[in-house]
Amino acid sequence: MASAEEDFPRGGTFRKACESKIATRIEVDNLFQSNEKEDSKKRKGGSKDDRKKVKKQKTAEKNGGGLTLNAAAKCVEILHIKNLKEGMLMLGCVKDVSDFEVTVGLPCGLQGFLSIRNICDPYTKLLTEQLDSTDVEDICALPHLFYSGMMLRCVVAELDTAKGGSISIQLSINPKLVNKALTSNALKAGMVLSGCVESLEDHGCIVDVGVKGTKAFLSKKADKDQQNSNNDITVISGLFLRFLFKVSKVTIVFSLCVCPELKVGQYVTCQIKEVKHNGRLLRLSINPSAAAQACAESQQGWTLTNLLPGLLVKATVKKVTKHGLLMDFLSSFSGQVDFLHMEREMASSYTEGSKVLARVLYVEPSTRLVGLSLRGYIVQPKTRINTVPACGDRVGEVVEDCRMTSMHHMSGAMLELPDKTPAFVHRNNLKEPKAPFNENKVRAIPKHTCRIIDYSPMDQIHFASLRKTVIEKPFFRYQDLHAGQFVEGTVSLLLNHGMVVHLTSHIRGLVPRTHLSDIVLKNPEKKYTKGMKVKCRVLSVDVDNKKLYLTRKKALLESSLPLFFSYHDARRGRVSHGYIVCVKNFGCIVRFYNNVKGLVPVNELSSEVIPNPEEVFYVGQVLRTRVLQCDPEKEKMLLSFKAVVEGDTEEKAKPQFVCEVGKRLEAKVLKKSVNGLEVSILPDEVRALLHTMHLSDLTSNCPLLWEALQEGDTISNLTCVLQNRKNITVTKKPMVIWSLEEGMAAKDFSEIKVGMEMIGWVKSIMAYGIFVEFPFGLVGLAPKSAISDKFIPDTTTTFQLGQTVIAKVTNLDEEKKRFLVTLKTSEVTVPEESAQTALIHAVQERRAVTEMIAMKDTRDLYQQLAALSVGQRLKLVVDTVKNGDCTNFKSDELVGATIQATKYHVIGFQLTPGQKVIAVILYVDILSTTVHVSLLSKLVTKKKMLTEESKYSAILQHIDKDLAIISVEDTAQLTVIQTRNHLNEVILSELKAGMYLAIEVVESSCEQLQGLPLVSWKRTLPKRLRTHSENQTDSDTGYRFGEIVKGKVQTVKPTIIQVILEDGSTGYVHVSEVMEATEVSPGSFPTSSVKVGSVVTCRVIGGREATTNKVLPISRPGYTYTFPDLTLIPSKLDVKLELKSVTAVQKLNTYKVGEEITCFVSKYHPERKSLEVTTTFSLSGTVELLAMITDLKDSSRPEKLYKLGQAVKAKVVEVSLKPQRLLLSLTGVHELEADGITLGVVTSMLPHLGLVVKLPFGCVGTVAITDLADAYKPNPLAAFSKDQLLRCYLIGSENGKWQLSLRPSRLNPQQAKPAKDTEVLSLNNLQEGQLIRGYVKSVSEQGVFIRLSNGITGRAQLQQSTKYFVNNHSVLCNHLPPSTLLTTKIIRIDRKENLVDLSLLTVETGKPDILPESLHLPLRLLGEEKKKYNLEKKKKRSLSDSEEKQKESEAPKKKKKKTNLQDSDSGLDVFFREEEDQEDKCTKSVAVNVSSSSPFRLQIAAGFSWDLGLRSLKPASANNHADSSDGEDQDESNKSQKKSRHELEQEKKMAEKALMQREMELMDPQLRPQDAAAFERLLLASPNSSLLWLQYMAHHLQATQIEQARAVAERALKTISFREEQEKLNVWVARLNLENMYGTQERLKKVFEQALQFCEPMPVYQQLADIYSKSDKIKEAENLYKSMVKRFRQNKAVWLSYGTFLLQQGQSDAASALLQRALKSVPSKESVDVIAKFSQLEFRYGNTEKGRTMFDKILTSYPKRTDLWSVFIDLMIKHGSQKEVRAIFDRVIHLSVSVKKIKFFFKRYLEYEKKHGTPQSIRAVKEKAVEFVEGKGTDAAC
Repeated sequence: MASAEEDFPRGGTFRKACESKIATRIEVDNLFQSNEKEDSKKRKGGSKDDRKKVKKQKTAEKNGGGLTLNAAAKCVEILHIKNLKEGMLMLGCVKDVSDFEVTVGLPCGLQGFLSIRNICDPYTKLLTEQLDSTDVEDICALPHLFYSGMMLRCVVAELDTAKGGSISIQLSINPKLVNKALTSNALKAGMVLSGCVESLEDHGCIVDVGVKGTKAFLSKKADKDQQNSNNDITVISGLFLRFLFKVSKVTIVFSLCVCPELKVGQYVTCQIKEVKHNGRLLRLSINPSAAAQACAESQQGWTLTNLLPGLLVKATVKKVTKHGLLMDFLSSFSGQVDFLHMEREMASSYTEGSKVLARVLYVEPSTRLVGLSLRGYIVQPKTRINTVPACGDRVGEVVEDCRMTSMHHMSGAMLELPDKTPAFVHRNNLKEPKAPFNENKVRAIPKHTCRIIDYSPMDQIHFASLRKTVIEKPFFRYQDLHAGQFVEGTVSLLLNHGMVVHLTSHIRGLVPRTHLSDIVLKNPEKKYTKGMKVKCRVLSVDVDNKKLYLTRKKALLESSLPLFFSYHDARRGRVSHGYIVCVKNFGCIVRFYNNVKGLVPVNELSSEVIPNPEEVFYVGQVLRTRVLQCDPEKEKMLLSFKAVVEGDTEEKAKPQFVCEVGKRLEAKVLKKSVNGLEVSILPDEVRALLHTMHLSDLTSNCPLLWEALQEGDTISNLTCVLQNRKNITVTKKPMVIWSLEEGMAAKDFSEIKVGMEMIGWVKSIMAYGIFVEFPFGLVGLAPKSAISDKFIPDTTTTFQLGQTVIAKVTNLDEEKKRFLVTLKTSEVTVPEESAQTALIHAVQERRAVTEMIAMKDTRDLYQQLAALSVGQRLKLVVDTVKNGDCTNFKSDELVGATIQATKYHVIGFQLTPGQKVIAVILYVDILSTTVHVSLLSKLVTKKKMLTEESKYSAILQHIDKDLAIISVEDTAQLTVIQTRNHLNEVILSELKAGMYLAIEVVESSCEQLQGLPLVSWKRTLPKRLRTHSENQTDSDTGYRFGEIVKGKVQTVKPTIIQVILEDGSTGYVHVSEVMEATEVSPGSFPTSSVKVGSVVTCRVIGGREATTNKVLPISRPGYTYTFPDLTLIPSKLDVKLELKSVTAVQKLNTYKVGEEITCFVSKYHPERKSLEVTTTFSLSGTVELLAMITDLKDSSRPEKLYKLGQAVKAKVVEVSLKPQRLLLSLTGVHELEADGITLGVVTSMLPHLGLVVKLPFGCVGTVAITDLADAYKPNPLAAFSKDQLLRCYLIGSENGKWQLSLRPSRLNPQQAKPAKDTEVLSLNNLQEGQLIRGYVKSVSEQGVFIRLSNGITGRAQLQQSTKYFVNNHSVLCNHLPPSTLLTTKIIRIDRKENLVDLSLLTVETGKPDILPESLHLPLRLLGEEKKKYNLEKKKKRSLSDSEEKQKESEAPKKKKKKTNLQDSDSGLDVFFREEEDQEDKCTKSVAVNVSSSSPFRLQIAAGFSWDLGLRSLKPASANNHADSSDGEDQDESNKSQKKSRHELEQEKKMAEKALMQREMELMDPQLRPQDAAAFERLLLASPNSSLLWLQYMAHHLQATQIEQARAVAERALKTISFREEQEKLNVWVARLNLENMYGTQERLKKVFEQALQFCEPMPVYQQLADIYSKSDKIKEAENLYKSMVKRFRQNKAVWLSYGTFLLQQGQSDAASALLQRALKSVPSKESVDVIAKFSQLEFRYGNTEKGRTMFDKILTSYPKRTDLWSVFIDLMIKHGSQKEVRAIFDRVIHLSVSVKKIKFFFKRYLEYEKKHGTPQSIRAVKEKAVEFVEGKGTDAAC
């Protein structure tokens, strides 16, 4: 109350100072309610909750054990934007000032915006007055009030959420909000406050500090002191203020003169020097240094409620953590210092208990969290804080090789840049937006690449990001863009004045309306849509104001003229594209890039006089302009349109440059493009094109030359090959140039002759042939058959674009001027020495490229690489050795180069890192700085001289596209060859390293090849294979059994090793003959221990013939083999050991069933699903799939379990000699055992039995239908399919067949849930009266046989099966097929005879009857009902025939009348008629139904009766028989008589009549045609019939004519009238079905999009969803439904359709979630209907109990919805028990609704009891009805 009393004094003198101190102490002690009492009193009756909250706070305070004002933070973390709340106080620093907004840097890298409206109230008022006045020159803008680096106390005014989800922080410095918690009596001397200048007066200025009734005045004396940085402000109130206000009205005009440094609205920080009258009169000082050093004391009465940011406090370190400090200050407050605001130099010196000075950064009002800073620039601030770091502005820079110094898991990570500058990465910037954060993964990266995204002046640190999407952005700030640059963006908004395009999430530009196109668009929204990708060009960038202007004008986008970015670029005479921005009478103003503009005077607009320029030119028009005069200093430019046109005319008048085709030229490179070079022919400087493919005859040299050539280089030896009106094309291909000089080229088509040979190049490659272009622009086609002498399967793999070829003309088409050529090497001639000449030229070109690159790049590495040559030796050191890959080396002479050798070139070497070796150079790639070397000893040894014209064998060592390096035998000579011997040669099989070639030395040392030999070559084999006949004639050349041989390993494969023996023949080592059997471990690969190139000692143990490759018997030791089988096992290499010959049969006999053997994986057969393993050369075994795997997960890819050559342990399952067969198992077992679990494959499904399953090891088993699951389901076999893999439990075996079970309780007894339908093992598990479920086994005259378990079957006799009287069991057969699930009750168990009697009656089971009511079968009458029926039957028989006839004649009228009365009767009288009438009615129906001769009649509306007149009709068969007999008699009589003329005319008329009838049949639209012509004929009559069109489509589909069906559908859509919307929709649905069944997903999507354009979207979506569901495309259907509920969210049919789909898939939980979403989307009035529909769906597809619960909830809330009660009753009758149905009827008849509705439910109740109840229950319903009528009185009787 102290505060309230001082704010509203009751009169008298002011209170004493001591009383004020007492009040302050009370306020400090009672912190949590100090400022809310006054507000709570003003509320009306709403203070109870507030008092409760206050009480809880007091209790919490007491339990704290002392005075705890705010709890210490559990973990120190930086301030996140998610923790910000409106009203939060923060200390900020001004980063940027614009006219209407101030950008403020906040702690922890946050950034806020201070609007011009949130300065203070006086400033807002002043702006409003000045804007209303005409004089706006004196408006004080924000740049006059704020400056960069200025410290501010601010409050979070608002948190705006942008469209992209980003949060914008809106700040305010209004003192009324910042100092909101302060009151007049809380102000104390020494406090530091912030305020704004309110007004300027004659004697000083008044400052608003935000406290009610408080004003600040700066006197003239204080004004003088202010210049000495010691300004005093006196705060006054009461009468003195009124006087000042009067003065201010007079002196406000002179305010700027009185205090020029201060302006209205200016932010000031002041310190209270003296407090008078309890805070109403103050004396303040605004000395910056004094205010900065003023320390807040506890005596000043600071509380958590009024604690302000920026206060300097004395703090004590309470706890030191990894992420910051926990502090105590002002004796009882807790705060935190995060790691960003700790002095980095003193971070390790902070200890618990140390005293420090800290400044408050922010105060979070809800959690009472106080953030402090220990940084020197904040604790002892200067006049301003540096907003730009000392290293300069680096925002947007991408920095590599950054090291992570620390990780703060709740905040982020600290990085150290390469220049030791620290940077901080926020936790959100350590990962991509939607990617999970993995701290260990980030820590594991040694070096990071980051992008600096901001600089925080409050934290004095750079903020960076590790996101790849941010690092890879081409633009990050507006500074990164420059005029003339091409950019791509996304259209985000269309405005009246232009289009907004977003380049990135935070960079956007404006395309002015005049720049949307070359012409002015009236409706730009038709061309541009939101989200559209567009390409633009930057016109200008205003970095300060963040404004970007773009253009979409095609003329500016495609302009190749020089661009004017400044006035210095606009030199006199230059021509550039510009756009008109203004058209006046004196001329046009044209603007260029960066707002460079000039004037085109009227006399320079055109050569003709233009009196009115506005009629000729328009704003936005793009024109070429020529600079006449330009003054960059004055920024004035004079332009001309006329000079450009006249200049073009002069250029056209000049004689065109003529370039002779075939003439040698020299050119200068002007520009490089992707496809080639733009050159200038010297000395005339005429532009020409030099395509990349024309740089060389060797296609691999073309890209190298393109890389080497740069702008400004001069190219010689060029020749023109084509000149047309557009451009000149030149070439540097030597062969083409040679052909032009030799006159082999035809100048036009008339010079081409058949048989003529020309040299050209490949222009394009098609599937049917290759187009070859020649000089002078001639193009010929080489068909696929004329490309090569070999068969060409694919033309794209034969030649390359631009490849030089020799073509021979084979055919001419004079009329069309086309010709065919052949490229076959057998039909074209080759110029003399062309292969050697081409090789020399190719090598010289590569050498020239190397030297060119070395000259342009001054680095030493390129100079060193250019000096290397093929065959040169190097001393290297092994760097890294990679198994199975290349080996890297390093050299002191080639620092920085990659030196590597393939595994082929290090064979025989055991290399280790650091080892020194000598290598020979094979190839040098200067572009990638890679040197390929070899360590092979035969290449490193001393070279031997070659003899010219001698033949050698050579080996390929290295291949680089068109060139290859070979070695000549053992001479250590290396040389270069071309991979093609002929320009047209087609290489179908690629050359590989290690391949043998036959060469002939042309020149032993060629100077053009740098001393390497010049050779010619052809492919060959190393040795000729020896045949079986040669072995017989010369037995000394073969190998005998047991012979010891040596050889070199040629290849190593998983199961076999190829060895080249000393005489060149080939031997083979099987994987089982590599090492001792005891050393082979499972999973190992024995052949991997042998290395290619190693020399091995082997022993012959068998062999095979060369011709048949047939394995020969090793029992003939004297026989010799062409291909010997060898062994490497050491124990068998002992000569003393005599090898015994073992045949395959003998080896097979050694295996016993159950024995474990070692074998090796050979091959997997996917078609047979079996694994082939090998044990020896000639013996292999088979492992079937079921014997391979033990887990179902491995069944999809069993071949991945085992690798070729892998050693495995297998058990023998079966051994057979005739035929030879060895079956093995890899699962560890070889036979099945009871009570085990195994895998099986479903082979067939039998409804009466169950599943037939194929088991391992050739066994077969069956799964009874009761053993498929623990919970029986209708149609249980639907969940299984043929060839499905299952886990089965082995119950037992009988007669060779296994009994299996798939119950989870058998397979996983520990994890399985309790079984709903328990397994019945014997009769002891059954009890009389038990309800049990089972499957129908069969139906016969004896009753319904139900399978209760695998061995127990029960029987329900016919009278115990249904309540209806059934004469024949076939009725039950039709409705109870095998495997039908039924609930039955056990009546009797005969354990002696093993018989179980069952009952299916509704009374026993509580389930609906097994036969439907629609059959209209008579009820089976029992007891009293049967006696009554017999009595009534006797009475009816006593009726006379006359009465019966009379009733028959009157029956139609009475029946009709009675029917009408019944239809109109809705009262209770229907229930209270005489019981005899009801029984009479029942008797009639029974009598009719019992008669088997009277079939059930179809019921038709409108009162039509099928029984009338039936007696008067004759059988159709009788009439037909009579007609046929008459016809036969007539024929017999006609045969004996000759036909008269009249009879002939009658026959003619009959024939014509028959013809007309046939024509009418053909025109009948209901007759389905059989051919296309018939369909076309009917479509002429009914073009709008979708049914006819769909039949036409089906006709084509039956003939598998898919394209014709599509064509018919397209015709239908074009033909059917647009008014027939449903007909068109039918055709669209048929098209969707067609594409879904026979088309691709892309085609289906296209048809769907078209259908959406022409039809109502909703039905199209629904139809496609149904199509997906029916074709089991569940994923596609679900995605489509998700789109539907987003697009048609208010349409309840969509939600119901989606819910139906989910429930059909068994996704009940998803359907429930969908219902909640639907209720939020559909209109509220439809919510009840939606819930009701979902409840019905639960009954139909989901959980019945869940559906019943949902209906109960609805009807509890809406009890008067009788329509829902009726639906609920129908559902419960179908799915519920009789007890539940009766309970619902009892509820509904007691509703408080109209009598008419209650009568309706009584009627239904009575009908139900008559069908399902007993006489007692019927009587009970009638009694309830009588009771109701009596209770309602006259209302019920109406």
